[in-house]
Amino acid sequence: MAVFFVFAAIFWGAYEQAGSSLNLFGDRYTTLHVLGFSFPSSWYVGVQALFVILLAPVFAWLWIRLGRYEPTTPTKFAFGLFFVGLSFLFLLIPAMAIQESLGGGGAALRVSPFWLVGCYFIQELGELSLSPVGLSVFTKLSPVKIVGMMLGLWFLADAVGNKVAGYAAGFISTAPLPQLFAVVGGVCVGASLIAFALVKPVRRLMGGVH
Repeated sequence: MAVFFVFAAIFWGAYEQAGSSLNLFGDRYTTLHVLGFSFPSSWYVGVQALFVILLAPVFAWLWIRLGRYEPTTPTKFAFGLFFVGLSFLFLLIPAMAIQESLGGGGAALRVSPFWLVGCYFIQELGELSLSPVGLSVFTKLSPVKIVGMMLGLWFLADAVGNKVAGYAAGFISTAPLPQLFAVVGGVCVGASLIAFALVKPVRRLMGGVH
């Protein structure tokens, strides 16, 4: 459970930037109109929820369809970290173009909103690999008498992640965008590689719990 807690906190530290650094990115650096329709940048926050609704049935079907080939819980955590890291590396492409425009002394380039929507889509692949799975495994691994307290510990990982996300968002006005996104993405992808390496040891520690 301690291993899952650490990986979850790292994941949420990136994912929860949707309401901070990524929303600021959307407000400052994306074109807020599509096919002549204008919208406020705050609407971006709802994109993740929309993808959850659309993708949750797909993931539920996929796990059932895979049967005995379904990835283990530690493997799903590793994929969750990988996807959230990949989403920030995906944003490096528009971030470098924006940074180049700022370096020229001109106004900041505004990129297509679909860059941010694509980022959120990739993040949801990770969120659906980790969040419901983590909630389930914490319930199964907890001693019966303290299940409620241990679920509180699971949500504490989210709280830690929110704190980290807020800290990272403080650099969006001072650090170059490519550097900020590369660090967040690199940390998460690096954590995913460690998680993949720990799959077998963690499965042994789980004592047969699936």
